[in-house]
Formats: sequence, C-alpha cells, structure tokens
Amino acid sequence: MTPASLKRTLGAVMPDAAVITPISTGGPNQLVVQNLTAYYGSSQILFGLDFQVPQGQIVALLGRNGAGKTTCFKALMGLVRREGRIDLTGQDVSAMPTWRLARAGLGYVPEDRQVFPQHSVEENLGIGAKPGARGTTERWTLAEIYAAFPLLARLRNRAAGLLSGGEQQMLSIGRTLMGNPSVLLLDEPSEGLAPLIVAEIGKLLQRLREMGQTVLISEQNTRFCLDAATRVIVLDKGQIVFTGEKQSFVSDPGIQLRYLAA
Repeated sequence: MTPASLKRTLGAVMPDAAVITPISTGGPNQLVVQNLTAYYGSSQILFGLDFQVPQGQIVALLGRNGAGKTTCFKALMGLVRREGRIDLTGQDVSAMPTWRLARAGLGYVPEDRQVFPQHSVEENLGIGAKPGARGTTERWTLAEIYAAFPLLARLRNRAAGLLSGGEQQMLSIGRTLMGNPSVLLLDEPSEGLAPLIVAEIGKLLQRLREMGQTVLISEQNTRFCLDAATRVIVLDKGQIVFTGEKQSFVSDPGIQLRYLAA
C-alpha cells in the first residue's frame, strides 16, 4: 500500500473532503466537553464529564490506571460509543466521525503509537500531513518536525517498524503535528520510555506551550506532565473529581494522595 492510499484509508483524503470548511478559532476555549459518557459494549466507563481546554494552554488529564483517561480520548475521537456534546473551536462536532474530527483539527497521539511499520519515517510523517485546521499558514512542516526531533531526521529512510519504542513515540507525535491540529490529544507520551527520550518529549511540550498550541495530555508521570501544564483535570472511576489551575492542584496534597497515590 502506498502512502497516498494510506492517507485515503485514514480519511486524510476523502471524496468529499473539499466541502469541509476549516474551523477558525472560536473563542477562549478550544475544546468544550459537556456531559460526556462512554461505553465499552454495555459497560459504562465515563459518567457525565464536563470540562474545557482553553486556547493556547496545556491541560493535564490525571488519574490512576483504569480511571478512564484513555477512554476519554477515544470518546473524543469517536472511537467508542459515546453520548454528550463536544465543541471544537466553536463548532459542535459531536456527530462527526473520526476522520472528520481529524480534518476539523482534533489531533490524537494514541498510547500504542500505531505507526505504519513497513513505511519509512518520512512516509509516516507524510501520511499525517494535511492543511492546518485554522486555514492559515501551516505551523508544522517536515523541516519543523525534524528540527524538533533531530533523531527522526537521521532515521528518515528507516522503516518505522525497526524503530525503538521511544523513536516510534516521537514519530507518532510528529505525524500528528504534521496535520497542524487545533487541539492535540497526547495519551501517555512518556510511558515506558528511556529518560533521555522523555526529556526530549518534555522539551517539545515546553515549545508547544510557547507556540500557543492547545494540548490535552494524559499521563501517569505526574511530575513530567505538570512541568508544562497550566491546568489540571483529575479522573477517578470515570468521573471528574478535580478541575482547576495547576497551582491549586499542587497546593492540595489531599487530592493527590486520594486520587493519584498507588
């Protein structure tokens, strides 16, 4: 399968893609979620989540394993059965299928990376490329990705399946950024990675914050996540138990002990 055919399969190029109008920034909140519920089969996992991700901020989604963080991301992307309302940059996108959400500006880096193993690093990055969701000059180009992750530049011709876990994580993030998303969803980007790779991803998060990129990041590594985050949401058993500024969370050890300690 060629990169072009893969893009068609992913929905980056669809027969009616031309009718999709790029969404412009809709105000102080890039992502507004109301009464979000989600299910695996008949089992309800999320229970009426309400939260906002302000424009240009990095929001940390925290919680123990099994709290519902990954399910929240999958629900936002339409990958599991869901109910509720999702507004992206001022437009109700609740009924959009996954490929339309991606074109509308919701970029998702899954926990399991999902690179195309038989295609090169550069081909994987090309698959993710599409016009910026804001309809303006694209922020992220191939050159920008290689500047952010110099290791990928050196590995540009290597098959993605031959990369280490950390290299695949960089590639997955880079591929999603190539779509110039309005809101970037990062699911456990530091999980299982060597400290040097975690540090590189941490530098990228700081750069994203400086650029004004809106990010919702799920993490078990609380310290890593909070270095770049400006706001915090804590999930427990599929419900929000805390939402607020980072400083309020940091200054409340009771919340951390109750909902994050092993």
